[in-house]
Amino acid sequence: MASIYLETWINAPRQLVFDLARSIDLHQESARETNEKAIAGRTSGLIGLNETVTWRAKHLGFYQELTTRITLMQVPERFEDVMEKGIFKRLHHIHLFEEKDSGTLMTDQFIFTSPLGWLGKAADRLFLTHYLKGFLIKRNKLLKKRAEHLQNQSI
Repeated sequence: MASIYLETWINAPRQLVFDLARSIDLHQESARETNEKAIAGRTSGLIGLNETVTWRAKHLGFYQELTTRITLMQVPERFEDVMEKGIFKRLHHIHLFEEKDSGTLMTDQFIFTSPLGWLGKAADRLFLTHYLKGFLIKRNKLLKKRAEHLQNQSI
């Protein structure tokens, strides 16, 4: 099992950050490089409790599909998604939102297990964890930019 832990400070209200984090449209925008598209389940708007989304994207040179379900939703503090179908043996993404001062601390806990036993563990250490962390950082940068822009427009 491998894990990624990221904290992103966003100068915007927690509810706005929470909603942007569950936006299918924003996710697709942040993943343009991998040609990621929502192809089944919730394919646009804000994903909610017990809803699924199936993503199709080109990662590491191969097109893949991944279906996740929102298994926990505590508005606006946290939500969690779990892989139902895809290349990983296990994938669990915990999204946390803590209101602080004049903004929001958004925390990602991304826990995954690659297939193929020891070979998968070696891939995690050699490149996959780094690759996935970069993917999440790119998504969070766009989310931060969008939230702070929207916050500045409303002031």
